[in-house]
Amino acid sequence: MNKIIECVPNISEGRNTDIIKQVADVVHTVEGVKLLDIDPGATTNRTVITFVGEPEAVCEAAFLLVKKAQELIDMRYHHGDHPRFGATDVCPLIPVANITMEEVVVYARKLAKRIGEELEIPAFCYEYAAFEQKRRNLASCRAGEYELLADRITTDDWKPCFGPNIWSEKVAKSGAVAVGARDFLLAVNYNLNTTSTRRANAIAFDVREKGRPKREGGKIVKDENGKDIMIPGTLKGTKAIGWYIDEYGIAQVSMNITNINASPLHICFDEVSDKAAKRGIRVSGVEIVGLVPKKVLIDAGKYYLAKQQRSLGVDEAELIKIAVKSMGLDDLKPFKAEEKIIEYLIEDKKNRLIDMTCKGFANETASESPAPGGGSISAYVGSLGAALATMVANLSSHKPGWDERWEEFSKVAEAGQVVKDELLLLVDEDTNAFNRIMDAFSLPKKTENDKAKRTSAIEEATKYAIEVPYRTLCKSFEVFELCSAMIEKGNPNSVTDAAVGVVCAKAACIGAYLNMKINASSLQDRAFAEDILGRGEALVKRAEELEKSCIAKVIEQIS
Repeated sequence: MNKIIECVPNISEGRNTDIIKQVADVVHTVEGVKLLDIDPGATTNRTVITFVGEPEAVCEAAFLLVKKAQELIDMRYHHGDHPRFGATDVCPLIPVANITMEEVVVYARKLAKRIGEELEIPAFCYEYAAFEQKRRNLASCRAGEYELLADRITTDDWKPCFGPNIWSEKVAKSGAVAVGARDFLLAVNYNLNTTSTRRANAIAFDVREKGRPKREGGKIVKDENGKDIMIPGTLKGTKAIGWYIDEYGIAQVSMNITNINASPLHICFDEVSDKAAKRGIRVSGVEIVGLVPKKVLIDAGKYYLAKQQRSLGVDEAELIKIAVKSMGLDDLKPFKAEEKIIEYLIEDKKNRLIDMTCKGFANETASESPAPGGGSISAYVGSLGAALATMVANLSSHKPGWDERWEEFSKVAEAGQVVKDELLLLVDEDTNAFNRIMDAFSLPKKTENDKAKRTSAIEEATKYAIEVPYRTLCKSFEVFELCSAMIEKGNPNSVTDAAVGVVCAKAACIGAYLNMKINASSLQDRAFAEDILGRGEALVKRAEELEKSCIAKVIEQIS
């Protein structure tokens, strides 16, 4: 699974469309990055740019964007309503999928270091990337804004984390930049069956982390320093207010979820719904503003299925559908997952084998093209084995009279979905591996240097073409455990389905091993070949034993 991060640089230009375009356009020059949004503001004289992709590519795009902003924006002449201290004022990196905050912190600090050293821009690290507590808060790093920057960067307390701490003409033009690692900010609006902004605000104050001022006799209670004493709300990492929307003719609770781990969307929805119900109001749905990471909806789908005591081991599309219907994400307008989920927007689906129909895939395999071949077919057959085990688990979870066992079978179904999805990815990866070998053989071989590079490329591509079917073999081997469990404990009416899954798993293992063996025959690194083939052969022998054992149990049951 690819690691995905989001970058949301804010540049100090919101009026000159030509400059905004030139700065944003550099994102398009980096492969593997997708520009999602450009949001200029004339009053703030600031533009928010959003792009996503794999970490290295995103950091490269961010660096180029900061460099272009440095060239085109002169902070000595900048004025706007929003706080700022640099041409690229802030540049946060945000984990989206398959990456931890700790990993993102490393990328953010490396980016800040590169900006400071190569572009000679004072760079401050904030939020999770901060080196000390007092710098976590962006407002602290940016205190005094551009106007006090010359004095602050020369002090020991506020010298930049990277880059120059002297006021030069270059720094005067660029200002500073704050590079951070922060959580994903999810903006949502809860639709209410009321037109009362006052009631909407009351619900917002019930749940938002800040809460509401404490009152006695109608008056706000102050502390010894004269500040309002607050009664905290129920949801950590949230900010919320109530408002009325003319477009829809309803009031909403508008919420920013700044920590989706502490307060997942489905928990927030249930809590807002609960607080609204206690005030005689119903939440009819949720409007997601902007984009959402896939995990937010997957987690929500699983949460609501668990509340129904239904198996969580269903496919991704079904989980998202459950989330949409449970929270009313389509209440005001259709919810189009392909336009709202970040991962779907950047997913490359060009000519994928797994997107073909069954008939189309069979016809493509039967054509004169050498790919897809045995390796891709092995991965696909393995995925069918996992799918059959998952089906039996889901049927067992929903079997009348077995309600108390739903979690037992749900766990098997969830595991089966993971194995199935990984094998489906290997269907295309095996074909990609074959194409890499063909590309390596097509490299020039005019000079001795050309020949050496070509030989090395062929060797590396061949190793990869062995490793991919080995991954298919290992993953297909996991199907035996799933099918065996369903043969022994699953719905007895579906025992032969699990048996067919076993047969598929064995075929996938043998097919993958044969592809390993033929690709290894031309490999120069014999130590690598013998080691991986030895491991593969051991798995195939064990697969053959397990298949015999499982089929014998099935024959015994149905006899």
